[in-house]
Amino acid sequence: MQRDRGGWDTIIRPKRGWFDIDFKGLVQYRDLIWLLVKRYFTLMYRQTILGPAWVVIQPLLTTVIFTVVFGNIANLPTDGMPPFLFYMAGSITWQYFSSCLTTTSNTFIQNRNLFGKVYFPRLCMPIATVCSEMINFFVQFALFLIFVVFYALQPNPSVVPSWRLILLTPLMLIQLGLLGLGFGIIVSALTTRYRDLAMLVSFGVQLWMYATPVTYSSSMIADRFPSLLGVYMLNPITPVIELFRAAYLGVAEYSLQYNLISAGTTLIVLALGVVLFSHTEKTFMDTV
Repeated sequence: MQRDRGGWDTIIRPKRGWFDIDFKGLVQYRDLIWLLVKRYFTLMYRQTILGPAWVVIQPLLTTVIFTVVFGNIANLPTDGMPPFLFYMAGSITWQYFSSCLTTTSNTFIQNRNLFGKVYFPRLCMPIATVCSEMINFFVQFALFLIFVVFYALQPNPSVVPSWRLILLTPLMLIQLGLLGLGFGIIVSALTTRYRDLAMLVSFGVQLWMYATPVTYSSSMIADRFPSLLGVYMLNPITPVIELFRAAYLGVAEYSLQYNLISAGTTLIVLALGVVLFSHTEKTFMDTV
């Protein structure tokens, strides 16, 4: 922006650099982020019979199916944890991450009409999506806590929460949200030129789930494929889910080393995503 000394004319020049990221604008448009969060809920549950109750029904049905199929039929070990809580802990954490990823990956495609009419920092849209998914997670998490308390109050409790690890819950949620945001905005930026990537996202997320200890424990990998355990633990979601189970169920093992690697991976993915997203938003209307 440049002002002519002889008058009040202002020249606005476009930003073309890779690192021209408007973080100040995100703070200034924080009210818009809140409005987008409310818009997200309105669109999601509009013209539905049960409305927001789906937030609770979905994890319950998923957990029941996992318990029957993987716990009873496949008889996969749960490391001494109650199968219902084991699968519920994995499903709600994975659902939070996957929802952040898949929803933010469609940011440019689904909102191209809005982006073409009015200016605001485009990162507001995916950030609002992550905040909305976090609200959904809190509802499911409250339901999960009810079952944890029920099992913990039994005469011979099979669940012994670790209060020291429970204090790390906000960090785990922030990491899952940022990781989903990072991968999602990378895909969103790439789909402006390569539309077929959007078709691969849902399929890829399903495959990723089976490479994550959602329906089985990582100890099973250690017992059956010990040589692959190190590579398996490099999956950034795996240490977070194991830490979450260790915090609230008190039986699962966790590795601080792999948790730190996972946190570092999250920061790298997020940084790459923000830079790529910011660069793409300057010209995406010409290609979308």
